[in-house]
Amino acid sequence: MLDQIKVILVGTTHSGNIGSAARAMKTMGLSNLVLVQPKAEIDGKSIALAAGASDILKNTQIVDSLEQAISDCQLVMACSARNRTLDWPVLTPRESGRQTMAEAAKGKVAIIFGRESNGLSNEELQLANYHVCIEANPEYSSLNLAQAVQILCYEMRCAYLETVDKPVVESEVDYVDSEGMERFYTHLEQSLLKTGFIVKAHPGQVMNKLRRLFNRIRVEAPEMNILRGILSSIDRTARGQTRVDK
Repeated sequence: MLDQIKVILVGTTHSGNIGSAARAMKTMGLSNLVLVQPKAEIDGKSIALAAGASDILKNTQIVDSLEQAISDCQLVMACSARNRTLDWPVLTPRESGRQTMAEAAKGKVAIIFGRESNGLSNEELQLANYHVCIEANPEYSSLNLAQAVQILCYEMRCAYLETVDKPVVESEVDYVDSEGMERFYTHLEQSLLKTGFIVKAHPGQVMNKLRRLFNRIRVEAPEMNILRGILSSIDRTARGQTRVDK
């Protein structure tokens, strides 16, 4: 199940942090590292701080967008402080570990870490099903990137070890992966524009709130077929009304 987990670093600016994150992962049995638009290359400093985890660096995947990194993942979690503009379902690190093990047997799981200076943008955070908040000392809550990676990887390993003696109850639900959800959101927005529910010049927060809704409830594959069918029906009706209006 640990092989199903992706650790994704977005916009990393220090090569040493990439190596330290790889070391943190390997000590907990994780091996899939993905870099999204890194500002630093994997170099000698990365290899030195990986301290024996250079195999993870060698196999690191580098992609151009976060959407690409999570496209095949059914569960996406983002490590961050709470979103200031829109509340999102939040897990503790321990809860995130158990949630991961409940779903990793059936599908891929991503845990996303943001930039060293300013974390993840609101748009990036809204791609996740859950946010994971590390409750550090409020008087000094600054965690190094690799330290945050270590904490969450540790909790995932702890949850995994619990399954050795007592198998975890696996999710029997076939959730839609991130790529499928993005196609749905695109279709949903287009349909709402056609009906006039969303005004293109003043869209407001409608789509952000709908993202929160559907990411929170976790859409199953059969449910998605129904939702896309409803949208297609709305589209056909909207086209018919347009012809009448003309």
